[in-house]
Amino acid sequence: MLIFGHTGITLGIAVLASSALAGWRSATSNTKGEWQQPRQSAEELSGQTTPITPGLSRIALLASRIDIRILFAGSLLSDIIDKPVGTLIFRETLSNGRIFAHTLLFLILITLAGLYLHKSKAVTGLLVLSYGTLTHLIFDQIWHAPRTLFWPIFGFVFDKKDITNWVPNMLSRMMSSPQVYVPELVGAAILLWFALVLVRSRK
Repeated sequence: MLIFGHTGITLGIAVLASSALAGWRSATSNTKGEWQQPRQSAEELSGQTTPITPGLSRIALLASRIDIRILFAGSLLSDIIDKPVGTLIFRETLSNGRIFAHTLLFLILITLAGLYLHKSKAVTGLLVLSYGTLTHLIFDQIWHAPRTLFWPIFGFVFDKKDITNWVPNMLSRMMSSPQVYVPELVGAAILLWFALVLVRSRK
């Protein structure tokens, strides 16, 4: 999975999860008969006073909880770190674009740091990055590389890959492999929907 797949599908899941969580909380509160403050309208969440589309309502709900820009960065964080380090800087030594930031250890550390900041300072940025990292590892199916996923349990050395024609091979797979181009098309469609909603609302 490449850029559009990681960013777009991660955003789509976050939007659905945010809407589902809001609905679950509302249903739970109503079932228990708890008094609720009137929930902010979609117009208030998005900073508008005119009616808006359901798409913008869902995005505004998500944006009221997290910074979507950090979400995008988190969905690509593992590649942002590992690709330059493993394929450019230490090309001869590591020769692998899935190394430190593709490990379970990295995910645990960033999640623990995020939980600490959220609890002590009510800062959610690192938790959003950890969510993006989690989805990235899932979409990369990193469990097929247990030496990387569970590093350093199986040793401190990563498996070396043939990255001689890494970019041409990646472009070729994007055009010929459904496992690559289907998620890219889905992610691109979600990002296009996101962009159209923002443009229509003049955000």
